[in-house]
Amino acid sequence: MKLATTTGDFQAYTHNQNDAILEINKAGFKYIDYSFIMDYKNGSGIFGKDPKGHIDDIKRLADELEVSFVQAHSPMGEPIIKDNNHQNFIDATNKCIVACSKLGIKNLVVHSGYEKGISIEENFERNKEFYYELFPTAEKYGVNILTENFNKMWDPQTYWIDNAKDMREFIDFVNHPLFHCCWDTGHANLQEMPQHEELKILGKDVYALHVQDNPGRGDYHMAPYFGSSNFDSIMNGLLDIGYNGYFTF
Repeated sequence: MKLATTTGDFQAYTHNQNDAILEINKAGFKYIDYSFIMDYKNGSGIFGKDPKGHIDDIKRLADELEVSFVQAHSPMGEPIIKDNNHQNFIDATNKCIVACSKLGIKNLVVHSGYEKGISIEENFERNKEFYYELFPTAEKYGVNILTENFNKMWDPQTYWIDNAKDMREFIDFVNHPLFHCCWDTGHANLQEMPQHEELKILGKDVYALHVQDNPGRGDYHMAPYFGSSNFDSIMNGLLDIGYNGYFTF
């Protein structure tokens, strides 16, 4: 299993993605999860004045450092709320899919959405509609769209897809050959089911990992073994499902 980490964790310490890539390389990583969240938030990178120049620049830097982009994370937003920003968010996410193809990235994590007060059934329907706005671009460029298990929502009036059973049902409900999932170990630690059991529910649809930890009472994104996650359970689950992707911190 090859180790990777994300440019997203450097947004508080660096001025741009290039600097983040340099720091990741200094730390010894050869595989990178590209965070489009940073670009979207700052109006930089692919959302800046010269998107093509940015892609060419980071591709050149990656080649010089002999590092590879192996997965990516799309911007965060409210994808199932049809407000004035909805189409802009769809366009931005599709832009990330195109950028992934240019960087050689096959797997893009795209969070599902939520809205307070709607049922599980309505949540599924509206999220399916959202993902189907992305599939034409994903099909054109050959990029997998990965939904992710959220951290646990403590508000009883708000539902989001935060566990393996529901994510399994949702993947089957969406029913698209490019639609799979990313498993977040820290988010899963906030649930009650052992992770090896959850991973077996998802099986071959686990295409990527987010590896992080917490003490079981908040989504703190700590380093492994600094929280209460059972990494023996996680590793046994990954072995059971034959996961052969990247181990992305």
